[in-house]
Amino acid sequence: MKRVHATSMTALVLGGFLGLMGMTVSVAEKAEFRGAGQFVIPGWFKHSFLDLPEDVVEASREGKRLLLYFGQDGCPYCAALFNTNFSQSHIVDYTRRHFDAIEFNIWGNREVTDFAGRKLSEKEFAANLQVWFTPTILLIGEKGETVLRINGYYPPHQFLAALQYVAEKQEDQLTFRAYLAKLAPPPAKGALHPEPFFAKPPHDLSKMTSGNPLAVFFEQKDCAGCDWMHSEMLADPDTLEQIRRFHVIQLDRWSDTPVVTPEGRRTTARQWADELNIVYLPNVVMFDAGKEVIRIEAFMKGFHVQSVLDYVASGAYKRQPSLQRFIRERADAMRERGVVVDIWK
Repeated sequence: MKRVHATSMTALVLGGFLGLMGMTVSVAEKAEFRGAGQFVIPGWFKHSFLDLPEDVVEASREGKRLLLYFGQDGCPYCAALFNTNFSQSHIVDYTRRHFDAIEFNIWGNREVTDFAGRKLSEKEFAANLQVWFTPTILLIGEKGETVLRINGYYPPHQFLAALQYVAEKQEDQLTFRAYLAKLAPPPAKGALHPEPFFAKPPHDLSKMTSGNPLAVFFEQKDCAGCDWMHSEMLADPDTLEQIRRFHVIQLDRWSDTPVVTPEGRRTTARQWADELNIVYLPNVVMFDAGKEVIRIEAFMKGFHVQSVLDYVASGAYKRQPSLQRFIRERADAMRERGVVVDIWK
């Protein structure tokens, strides 16, 4: 049976948030909640008993690999995955031919047998894998190893490239970053978008390890995603309010610009990006006290970008290991103050 993932304001936000925070405020006293996604898990996803070692064996027997999808009800990025990517027949056909796809709800209670043979709930399984974004997709090899992990939503062409990389078993030949570059070499013209809050070179990030956290924007020239980020997201006053809580630098991912890393090591932007396995651009990597905390490495809109920035700048990550719980609590607190929350804006 197909299940419709259409989450009402009450079910997604009020029920979950009030339960988490112990509040008793009535619905009428809160501002509006908008942007929840609606989607259907396709009938061609495998009806698995969630015994993953067994699923690997079954997939291998058919010459396939596993695709593990982690999502949640109402997630607009999950809706984009199913309503945009998996609405295109060539992507669906390729996925079904090369993968057994299995769905997990990051808040679910179904029993899972993981690749180590441990039995745990869906939400425990997701937490152990540090699933911070939805959707998160793990593409699994014949030994139960994660060949490629996609944290967040990839547009169709990049998503299909990820599937092809794993289906073709290219992981022993080259990195996914190199595979993408081979399909579409990085552009050699154009210019980066300047912003007044970007620190000027030289970039000695070892001097930015105290006080405010650090946000490193990896970008490239002639980048449609970078164009959108600057024209829309970074033009939003609410995003700028969060950005001001950081030391911020911009690096051309493909340049030889000198950089001193937060650990004090001298390198270049290109070399450091390779070491950090920067694939998707733009990519924002956030550090606190010299250590990486989290990165934005997939398509995200304003509310979620602001929430991730706030998660780091406020230090909430130190007391709340679940980003998704933080986002729920943050949205609820905003609505308590009369602020309309639109998670797809």
